[in-house]
Amino acid sequence: QVQLVESGGGLVQAGGSLRLSCAASGRTFNTYAMGWFRQAPGKEREFVASIRWSSGNTYYADGVKGRFTISKDDAKNTLYLQMNSLKPEDTAVYYCAREIMGSTDYNYWGQGTQVTVSS
Repeated sequence: QVQLVESGGGLVQAGGSLRLSCAASGRTFNTYAMGWFRQAPGKEREFVASIRWSSGNTYYADGVKGRFTISKDDAKNTLYLQMNSLKPEDTAVYYCAREIMGSTDYNYWGQGTQVTVSS
């Protein structure tokens, strides 16, 4: 079974940076894309960024474009999210997700890592 484990969250002041990691274990050879989502208290989960595993093409939500960078390490089966110029509105639990080939939606989700941005 594929398991996703996020790490790298924490408390940071506005304007600071954090780098999130998502380590995938198990069989991952059918990965089509991986992405980052976030959910703030009282709000629905929202898309942040994604990357096509084979091509490396990236996609970003408008609110994070230019500040966040998604990347991957194929050898380590690890997904990253570099977050710069953090704002208090970025405070949320960040989730890593995986979409398998042939699927229409993300199939596997991590437990999430808390990101808190203070003023």
